[in-house]
Amino acid sequence: MELTIVNADPKYAAVKLIEPTTLGYIHVAAEVAPRRLPFLPNGREKSALLRRVKELVRQLERLDAVERVTVFDAIAFAPPSAYVQEHRDTVQVAHFDIVVLIETTEPATTRDVQNAPAYQALVDALSGNARRMHIIAARNAKHIGDVDRSRKGLFLFNYFVGDDQQVTLSLWDYLAGWYEVETGLATSVLLAPLEGEHSDYRIINYAQWEQRLPRLLWRQLSKKSFRNYMLANLAANRVGAMAVLYRLA
Repeated sequence: MELTIVNADPKYAAVKLIEPTTLGYIHVAAEVAPRRLPFLPNGREKSALLRRVKELVRQLERLDAVERVTVFDAIAFAPPSAYVQEHRDTVQVAHFDIVVLIETTEPATTRDVQNAPAYQALVDALSGNARRMHIIAARNAKHIGDVDRSRKGLFLFNYFVGDDQQVTLSLWDYLAGWYEVETGLATSVLLAPLEGEHSDYRIINYAQWEQRLPRLLWRQLSKKSFRNYMLANLAANRVGAMAVLYRLA
């Protein structure tokens, strides 16, 4: 396949990138008890699980190979794009309400971390309560700007599937260009599985906005170009997206 850009617009050029980070990433995602509405509180059991996860994270952060660990709690799930809906028999829909992102000193040290008892304790705690989990070791494939986990904000993990890996990667540049113009996106770290790693998703975009959910949704969904550029190009390139918005747990 070759990349196709439909309804091209000079406003939405490929996003400007900076050098990828040299870190490694372990993306641990669990579907435990997703909210039905964005502002509903977590139930007692999930709240207790999140407290336990954060305790285990503190142990994990003591490892020399670990730079930082962040725990995210999902608040909203975007409807999957057309490609996902057409391939529901083969695509694993991303409905993960808890994500733990482990950043390591380099991609090679992700294996050391995964062999550590502290990591296994974290995975065991989540898997014992999850309907489904998805775990990958990853690298940063493309980079717009660093995500600042020290400040509250709206965080995104967008899970991409598609017929062709390279087309999916190339299309992302233009999708990110639209988000930069229309929503003020300035920070994004695109994760790609390490070689030999099994993943249900070709890439996972990790990003952040310093705005509230209603404003972001308005800036996105009120734009005609969201439908005739964003969604149209996903469909034209046989790429699917499953966006989940999170807050810090």
